[in-house]
Amino acid sequence: MAKTHPFQGIIPPVPTIVDEQGDLDKDGMKKLLDHLIEAGVHGLLILGTGGEFSQMGLGQRKQVAEFAVEYVAKRVPVMIGTGSPSTAETVELSKHAQQAGADGVLVLNPYYWPLAEDHLYAHYARVAEAVTCPILIYNFPLLTGQDLTPAFIKRLAMDYEHIVGLKDTVDTAGHIREIIVQIKHNRPEFAVFAGFDDHLFNTLALGGDGAIPASANFAPEITVGLYEAFQQGDYSRAIQLHRRLAPLLAMYKLDVPFVNVIKEAIRLRGIEISTAVLPPARPLTEQKREKLKQLLQKAQLLS
Repeated sequence: MAKTHPFQGIIPPVPTIVDEQGDLDKDGMKKLLDHLIEAGVHGLLILGTGGEFSQMGLGQRKQVAEFAVEYVAKRVPVMIGTGSPSTAETVELSKHAQQAGADGVLVLNPYYWPLAEDHLYAHYARVAEAVTCPILIYNFPLLTGQDLTPAFIKRLAMDYEHIVGLKDTVDTAGHIREIIVQIKHNRPEFAVFAGFDDHLFNTLALGGDGAIPASANFAPEITVGLYEAFQQGDYSRAIQLHRRLAPLLAMYKLDVPFVNVIKEAIRLRGIEISTAVLPPARPLTEQKREKLKQLLQKAQLLS
């Protein structure tokens, strides 16, 4: 089957840059979006987990989606996160993203209540029947409390042609492997992305399509470089970058949620943005900022 979507490679989950009042900082967002595009990323995820969607009301989510799509202006594909505990809200946000001109939507399964599989299937079916743009499923059991099984994802992929891929944020290569083995035989264009940075290499080796890693926001030269080296068959270079990336992931343990860490890392790399975050997240403390600097130095990202 011919490819029906534009998503592949390295797609950073872009932080939403806000001011101290929590309002969208358009100048900061422009600066970050331009930087990422110039760094060679293959797409952008707006309002993913790192985009702080869970701390926003509907109005702000729509504002951020509209702004990003308009500003990027098709320079790279843009995916909008539309997940919500409410099916009606997920449908509304997905329709809005499509109308705004997004290239696709990323749909996290409902959280708080675990769902019987039939109810979960009905949720995704409602979304798929409400929009015609490409849909990617977002599996993040650590935060949603419910893992989407390979068999369940295959069922959706086979029933809806415009469900075109998966962001699999799981800490096991076996889950990613089973998705690839079970789905790509029938739908080779179905895109499988690692959510955790350190699964990029093995996802590519298994036949996957890339990653949606937070580190691409502040170290795109590592993740983009790894992806491109792998595509060129330069496996020695890809392994070298994989090993350089691995120790850096200790930064995600500096704070919870780690959205403040990502923004501070971006700023430390020389992109002057506001590092304000939306409550209940809080700014990174000075002590943790110093630890972050040390990690970036070890990864040869700061002198």
